[in-house]
Amino acid sequence: MSEREMARVDGTTWDVVVIGGGTAGLSAALNLARVRRSVLVIDAGEPRNAPAEDVGVHGLLGREGISPLELLRLGRAEVASYGGRVVAGRVSRIERRDDGFGVITQDAREVRARRLLVATGLVDELPDVPGLSKRWGRDVHHCVYCHGWEVRDTKIGVLGSFHQALMFRQMSDDVTLFPNGGPELTDQQWEQLAGLGVAVVDGPVTGLRIDDQDHLAGVLLGSGAVVPVRHLVVAPSFVARAGFLDGLDLPLRDHHRGVGEQLAVDASGFTGVAGIWAAGNVSDLLAGVPAAAAAGVGAAAAINMDLLTADAERAAALRTPPQHTPHGAAFAPAMEAEVSRRTLGTRVHGLDSPTAEV
Repeated sequence: MSEREMARVDGTTWDVVVIGGGTAGLSAALNLARVRRSVLVIDAGEPRNAPAEDVGVHGLLGREGISPLELLRLGRAEVASYGGRVVAGRVSRIERRDDGFGVITQDAREVRARRLLVATGLVDELPDVPGLSKRWGRDVHHCVYCHGWEVRDTKIGVLGSFHQALMFRQMSDDVTLFPNGGPELTDQQWEQLAGLGVAVVDGPVTGLRIDDQDHLAGVLLGSGAVVPVRHLVVAPSFVARAGFLDGLDLPLRDHHRGVGEQLAVDASGFTGVAGIWAAGNVSDLLAGVPAAAAAGVGAAAAINMDLLTADAERAAALRTPPQHTPHGAAFAPAMEAEVSRRTLGTRVHGLDSPTAEV
């Protein structure tokens, strides 16, 4: 990213710098640009859902099945159409400045911002099964709402998650749960799985079997047995991309479902640290694309209101107070003459006179 790309045309500080150009970040930037805020998006180009390029984005009204990369391309174009800027770069750290923040990238460039929106998303840490990461987003999945319909009525394996076994049983009557050393099932859970017809296969999962068409064909067990499946559901650990925020004292909290740690924010995305908001998976680990977009819009509105308030307070502080007018001065001769001059101009007693004085 060049210094020219990051600089404001007028050389001043950006109203808002958005760190992360995914769905949340671009949605926020679009709405900020539409209310005439100067907004810069810095994006490292690592969208979480890029592996699902061939599967598409689902549940997004009006864009059902769209390629995730095409969705981002359209979003960048929309932001640019309102004067927002989207540039490539990776932010390495944030520093406080008198006028807001200094955003420093890995190539030692710095841009100034009055407010920040963190929308850097998360990283999926997958189970340690040989070959599994290569199938991620193709025939290895984690979300029934994202890809359940696409795997319906197929042989589905579920790795280590009782709850995912329940969810994907909605999509197929051929579901197998591989506990793979995960939490012990309770008696009640065993009964539920049995009632739903979900098979349970014990033993360590040591690999995947791929057919000659490059499709998942089965799960390989430590015993050497292969259990046929066409799709495998896993439960990743979610790690928010927030390491570059060290030193800003941003609060973190565990997700209530125990899937990882995220930035703590209120309903508007405010982190509780002056000037900094967050939206998308960095502050909501389970947010899908529609929820991330909505969070970006909400954060944009909150940031704009915060800036409006600051601008109004600054304008009031700089305003020259009116001169004190003594009681009765409104009817003094000098004031009467000034009112006449402003009202009548050069007309005096109904006559035009360019030299007339009032």
